[in-house]
Amino acid sequence: MNLRSQWNGQFSRYDLVARTCDTGRSVVRVGEIEIGGGEFVVMAGPCSVESERQLLRTAEAVAEAGARILRGGAFKPRSSPYSFQGLGIEGLKLLRKARAATGLAIVTEVMSESDVDLVAEYADIMQVGSRSMENFALLEALGRCPRPILLKRGMTATLAELMQSAQVIAMNGNANIILCERGIRTFETATRNTLDIAAVPVLKTVSHLPVIVDPSHAAGVRCLVPVLAQAAAAVGADGLIVEVHPCPDEAWSDGEQSLPFDEFRKMMEELQAYLDFREKMREKDSTLRPHLVNAGGAR
Repeated sequence: MNLRSQWNGQFSRYDLVARTCDTGRSVVRVGEIEIGGGEFVVMAGPCSVESERQLLRTAEAVAEAGARILRGGAFKPRSSPYSFQGLGIEGLKLLRKARAATGLAIVTEVMSESDVDLVAEYADIMQVGSRSMENFALLEALGRCPRPILLKRGMTATLAELMQSAQVIAMNGNANIILCERGIRTFETATRNTLDIAAVPVLKTVSHLPVIVDPSHAAGVRCLVPVLAQAAAAVGADGLIVEVHPCPDEAWSDGEQSLPFDEFRKMMEELQAYLDFREKMREKDSTLRPHLVNAGGAR
């Protein structure tokens, strides 16, 4: 059975984001960057913006290693009220300074519908964090925002619920949406979350939107981040969002899952073999497909 037909009833009602025989894949453009257009786009940077020196050092390092977009949290939704909550507007100003210094585009989280216009002044991509995936007032406001949206899957959300949230954004006028699989909460305790690697090919089958993976929040420990990144590349993800810090052991948030500069550079180098293989298989598939179609017609 064709998988798209099998899942059609489950996902087709989200008509603005569902993939049909008549819809091609969407490409989200951020300046000269195309997400979903064949290029494997890496977003990287610290969980939290801490200081100008920390952010600029990180921006320069990830750009040199091949990242195209700088991630950094100015507003931080934290589980504990005693944890660092972000620098706020000052963090946004530092992100803008890093963009001017390196040319990297900026992705940062927006937590409230009242902050959408403010964050949009500084960000190139508006991130909806896992805790906000079902904040429908925020999603509706982002639907009226001119910036692309990075929509992270909620910690306990099904893929249908992720598609539902994307539909809300699209219904309010913004079709520039990137889906992000970042791991879901299960009974497993060895990792912070459980990376649902099957979500990538499923979403790329039932939706026309680009799909990226966050291996940092899935793993929770930095030694697993590179191998989960390789898995994401192998199953066809359109990119990654990865946490990187100059000195992870001194990070104000999520240091245990953040890569230092040398490990991020090594991860990027080792990813290339997976991307080369993926491209080779894509070329092989495009060469064989016309012959298979013709052979089927002949029968």
